[in-house]
Amino acid sequence: MSLEVRIEEMPAQELPPVEYRWDADTEILSAMLRGPAVGEGLTGSLDIEGSGGAWLTLELTDGRLRAVEVAVWPDVKSVATLEPPASPASVRLRVPTRSSQPGLAAVEVDTAIRAVADAAERTIHFRIGPTRASTAVRVAQDLLVEVDGRSRIAGLWFLNVPPFPAPI
Repeated sequence: MSLEVRIEEMPAQELPPVEYRWDADTEILSAMLRGPAVGEGLTGSLDIEGSGGAWLTLELTDGRLRAVEVAVWPDVKSVATLEPPASPASVRLRVPTRSSQPGLAAVEVDTAIRAVADAAERTIHFRIGPTRASTAVRVAQDLLVEVDGRSRIAGLWFLNVPPFPAPI
């Protein structure tokens, strides 16, 4: 996994809210970040494909994360409780364009994706790529991103996820 990001500290009260949506037919979970996308950087999508067929799609506008979609779920390990990192810094995350590919609108990365959820599936942690030391930062009210020492995305934390819709 080689997606470098830039981190800019920001006040917690400026963090955008997250709107989670389930598609009951496809089991796709989308996390949309609200608020203005002001910045410069990659506009388009970053598709992260796991070795087991799992797909995470990060939608970017002007280098800012606007949405995350879990299109095909990895196997999810369930644990009784899952505690997200305590007191992560509030940040703006920016994905810069590459000078060698300034017009690139889509990037696909093949790497491992693993998922762990609490018993209620309200907190879900996705690990991206090989296991490595990382720091969690809060990019939205209910979304954390883990970044490793080389400024690469190492994981995502979905917090306060609504329950999957009950069948009608």
